[in-house]
Amino acid sequence: MQEKLAAIPGKPGVYLFKDDQGKVLYVGKAKVLKNRVRSYFQKAADLDERKSAMMKSVAGFEFTVTGNELEALILEANLIKQYKPRYNILLRDDKSYPYLKLTLHEKWPRLEVVRRVQKDGSRYFGPYVPAGAMWETLSFIRNHYHIPNCRYSLEKRMRPCIQFQMKKCVGPCSGEVDHAEYMQMISEIELLLEGKNNKLIEALERKMVLLSDEMRFEEAAIIRDRIRAIQSVSESQKVVSPQLGDADVIGFFRQDDVVIFKLFFIRNGVMIGTRDFEQRNTAGEKDGYLFRNFIEQFYAQEILPAPELYCSKMPEDRAVLAEWLSKRRGGRVRIMVPVRGIKRKLVAMAEENGQEIMKSRRVEADPELMSEVAKLLDLKKVPESIGAFDISNITGTSAGGAFVAWRSGSFDKSLYRNISMDVVRGPDDYAMMREMIRRTVKSMEGRSQRSAVSSQQIEEGTKHDFIMPDLIIIDGGREHLNAALEVFNSLFFPPCQGGTEGGDNCRPVVIGLAKDPDRIFMKDRDEPVLIADSRPASLLLRKIRDEVHRFAIRYHRKQRAKRMFDSSLDSIYGLGRKRRFALLDRFGSIEAIKKASAEEIAGLPGFTKKLAEDVLKALAGK
Repeated sequence: MQEKLAAIPGKPGVYLFKDDQGKVLYVGKAKVLKNRVRSYFQKAADLDERKSAMMKSVAGFEFTVTGNELEALILEANLIKQYKPRYNILLRDDKSYPYLKLTLHEKWPRLEVVRRVQKDGSRYFGPYVPAGAMWETLSFIRNHYHIPNCRYSLEKRMRPCIQFQMKKCVGPCSGEVDHAEYMQMISEIELLLEGKNNKLIEALERKMVLLSDEMRFEEAAIIRDRIRAIQSVSESQKVVSPQLGDADVIGFFRQDDVVIFKLFFIRNGVMIGTRDFEQRNTAGEKDGYLFRNFIEQFYAQEILPAPELYCSKMPEDRAVLAEWLSKRRGGRVRIMVPVRGIKRKLVAMAEENGQEIMKSRRVEADPELMSEVAKLLDLKKVPESIGAFDISNITGTSAGGAFVAWRSGSFDKSLYRNISMDVVRGPDDYAMMREMIRRTVKSMEGRSQRSAVSSQQIEEGTKHDFIMPDLIIIDGGREHLNAALEVFNSLFFPPCQGGTEGGDNCRPVVIGLAKDPDRIFMKDRDEPVLIADSRPASLLLRKIRDEVHRFAIRYHRKQRAKRMFDSSLDSIYGLGRKRRFALLDRFGSIEAIKKASAEEIAGLPGFTKKLAEDVLKALAGK
């Protein structure tokens, strides 16, 4: 080891500490590798508890020399992302963030949702965090500016699709759209996405007056409605300061060994999204290092930084960070700590938000909270985890079920489940609830030491292990609870300690939680327990109920959207995507295909006489 340490050069670079199995424990960068790496192995080294524990496991190290500090920072960010070392303070976030992409490099530009920014001549707007505001914006644009949302090539003329017939698309593929008028529409969309609503409204008002003067009143009325819609959108936007432009605001709040980072994404003076991150085990690290580490890991993802970053603490290596971010953006990026004005107020607001997030999470993670839940429900044992079930459907169609889990003060998304209710026919909520619980239990087999099997499986000598929380919430009233209890009563659990549910290795307590008003139904109580109050236990139970409801609706909407695009051609064996398109391109509609002869269909490329006959039989319902 001493020989290896002596051989380290005095140049910038990146070092990796490894254990005796070759696993990377830590990745770091240094202006002078020799000094930085040697400092870890000195007996008098001033290391915090986390790094002292790390050095006990270090069996070797590697280093890579770089040309300068910027190259070292880039390499460090990539290696941390690749190895996710145990002793680095990691950003627990592997999500990509959505952008709206306006394809200005195309003859007929379109608006798309993407999660990767590329240098392709398009304009990118975002990131939108959360994505709800983006979908609202996209829906507004598609309702008022009928630009195509398909992926077909618009360079050559072709028969317009159903979107054109429904007047949802102007149909540039028809060859009958004036290109100058189309590009004027794209310019208006750009102004809208840039947040320059006042400028857009002024332009539209001039256009409306011109159309009125030309007695084109129907077109003028369309522009009038568009102006009113944009004014309505403008009123709902969170305008920070029109003069502020684009900026990312990063607030920082630290308590004990936990840090909360709060981000505001501001574009054209409008706050388009926020995001918060929690980092633990930060004891011994300086604020400047934590800030630099956070910025490095966050922007190493597919995130386009704003031209200005307003931070509540000065990050280490600010100049190198700014140079790196400038390269990623393709333009200058400045990092600053504001001391006055609107910028300072924004940073202070981000810090305050971080503090409130810390408070709420501390309350939810408090073991006493579960004791309050047990007291509220008169349970014999304090639950360590809570699960919840819900189903969502419209008259039995596109039905989906959801399961969520809460433990250790937060939602455990690794245990989330969505189940399609394709087995149950018709609008039978109770049958769906029973099916949902059975299939969720099955999907969680083999993930815990708790055993729950049917009496038939016990007779057959089969053992299935699965995770099941101590307390189960059913989103619904008394009947939904009874349906769920049928399933849990049919499962075998080892005898409960003390003969009570919710004990170690026994059947969980199951409750129903209904809305309007919020009230709990329990098996052994005739009257429901009202929880329409602000007690922490009541708030937690409602929060879990609302989360499973949200998760179920989200899945149902996905199923419904997918079903909208189903075609009777999709289920025909041997009829792939290219052949389906060939059929529709030749005949134009399903009805026209039904009227075609087998010989006409067989004459298409890739079709045989048998496949043509199969298509006609399937469409005829035989």
